[in-house]
Amino acid sequence: MEGVPGTNTVPNPNYYDKSIVLDVKPLRSLKPVFPNGNQGPPFVGCPPFGPAHSPLYPFGAQHDTPDLNQTHYTPLPSFVTPLQSYREPTTVSNGPSSSSGGKRGAGRPKGASNAKKKDKTAPKEPSLEVQVVKRDFDSGISVAEREDGNSDLVSSVLMRFDAVRRRLSQVEHGRAGTSKAAGVLMSNGVRTNMKKRVGTVPGIEVGDIFFSRIEMCLVGLHMQTMAGIDYITTSKVGTDEEPLATSIVSSGRYDGEAQDPESLIYTGQGGNADKNGQASDQKLERGNLALEKSLRKGNGVRVIRGEEDPASKTGKIYIYDGLYSISESWVEKGKSGCNTFKYKLVRVPGQPPAFGVWKAVHKWNEGLTARTDLILPDLTSGVESKPVSLVNDVDDEKGPSYFTYISTLKHAETFKQTQPTNGCSCHGSCAPGNLDCSCIRKNGGDLPYLNGVLLGSRRPMIYECGPTCPCHASCKNKVIQTGLKFRLEVFKTANRGWGLRSWDPIRAGSFICEYAGEVKDKGDLGMDQEDDEFVFDTSRVYNSFKWNYEPALVDEDPSDEIPEEFNLPSPFMINAKSFGNVARFMNHSCSPNVMWQPVICEGSGESVVHIAFFAIRHIPPMAELTCDYGVSLTSEARDGSLLQGKRKCICGSVRCRGSFG
Repeated sequence: MEGVPGTNTVPNPNYYDKSIVLDVKPLRSLKPVFPNGNQGPPFVGCPPFGPAHSPLYPFGAQHDTPDLNQTHYTPLPSFVTPLQSYREPTTVSNGPSSSSGGKRGAGRPKGASNAKKKDKTAPKEPSLEVQVVKRDFDSGISVAEREDGNSDLVSSVLMRFDAVRRRLSQVEHGRAGTSKAAGVLMSNGVRTNMKKRVGTVPGIEVGDIFFSRIEMCLVGLHMQTMAGIDYITTSKVGTDEEPLATSIVSSGRYDGEAQDPESLIYTGQGGNADKNGQASDQKLERGNLALEKSLRKGNGVRVIRGEEDPASKTGKIYIYDGLYSISESWVEKGKSGCNTFKYKLVRVPGQPPAFGVWKAVHKWNEGLTARTDLILPDLTSGVESKPVSLVNDVDDEKGPSYFTYISTLKHAETFKQTQPTNGCSCHGSCAPGNLDCSCIRKNGGDLPYLNGVLLGSRRPMIYECGPTCPCHASCKNKVIQTGLKFRLEVFKTANRGWGLRSWDPIRAGSFICEYAGEVKDKGDLGMDQEDDEFVFDTSRVYNSFKWNYEPALVDEDPSDEIPEEFNLPSPFMINAKSFGNVARFMNHSCSPNVMWQPVICEGSGESVVHIAFFAIRHIPPMAELTCDYGVSLTSEARDGSLLQGKRKCICGSVRCRGSFG
């Protein structure tokens, strides 16, 4: 009955005493319920997702209706973890426990192909409580590092996850790669920042972007795969447990939430229509109670904004917008006529812009506002399919030194890189596993790209279908030849000359551009220091890193691992001083977000090696694009001395080696 003290439903706002409702205690954790002998094999009670308090999936009771702020649902892993151990939750009652104790079991089922078909009824909150680590797999992450991460660990976990996701999506040709990859990594201990905390998360920066909720869960930003509110319970001697909100995910789809980059009106969770279409008043419990307690306590809450992925019809991108404080709360009637909680959150001052940048770029793209400090709307003069703007908001310089814009390589008549070859003989589109296709054969039987968009793995060499191959123009083995995929911008930096960035978010593995210019043989060394500023030299020494998937995580033979060392016919240089494209503006960094990959385009009786740039990790809009230009291998270095580049490096990375070139 509305308005009766002691009930859990939202009272009538006209005579609502919030102090009475706040005395309601949070839900307690439920004990695990295991099946009896007649219910089949002893599966584990909770898969690697969700809160400790939820009933044991798949044997549990009813599931709560998702809250109003949830976005699209990411399917759960299709395998069930073997029964190993269950740890009773300690202080955290919503999401994975902050405790790292407990016995870890061994083994996991192989691949999704042998898994049983899962029930189409998805539970609301999959549990993350049980961790089963394979005995023969070393995650390289200690127990302490799983609890508390850093920037290197966060980057590594996300890179390893995306590598496994791409591989599973590539071999299974389905959309379950994200959930399966998450199950694989969690069951093998590849995650960090498992300890729940209020405030910032180690290794995660304001403005970082994520392409699934599971990515945020793996690195401890937001532990819930579906619920919009995450919280932690704290307790003091002689007092009851008190929930505090740690993070919220706003989809931006509800009245009041929308577009203000400095504040947010957030709708509480619960009260959705049931199977009979009946909505109900929201209750002051769980996440709603945690937000109310955080209002009283004054702690900062992490806010993640969900936006539509411009490159996908159904996908979402999540932007970490930093810490917000809850300034007020109230109750109002929703569209269903039932009472809902509303919370106003205000962004804490002094943080770098994140969602604000996203909204500004959206207005530029839609023509709602003009790009400020614009010098040229299109630096390429129409050569590229997408315009490349030129901007300077630092000083009065009107542009870079003169050069002729070209979109691909310019070869000297005397330069011959590889032996003449012919392309494929496919009609339509080249398909993975078709060994009659010469391009597929050279790529080891696979398409090197996932859906013709993302690089699956780094390879010694990638072979693309060329212009004379009879396959369709939309063949998924033609990527770097189809031009720019993102709206790029050349801008003036504070201390490194001109730089390059993108208006669009860039997903890890995405093709950005190739390095265009005049191709020269390594024997042509008649270049001065000024020329060297625009030279890409394949013979330089580059920092090594692992980007490909680990075969053990996808049940593949380690001997089949794809090598990441490049295999060029001969070393060569590309000079972009007089002829070049946007790549000539990409600055060096010892911790880059862009990597290079040699690609041969077949056909025309010749094979030409191109240097293509792909994203190492997810790159937010307006973040500078940087790559490693390497260090020249001098005679002294060959004798064992330290490598020393020709140019001083001022990239500012903690791993800066001091020089490059």
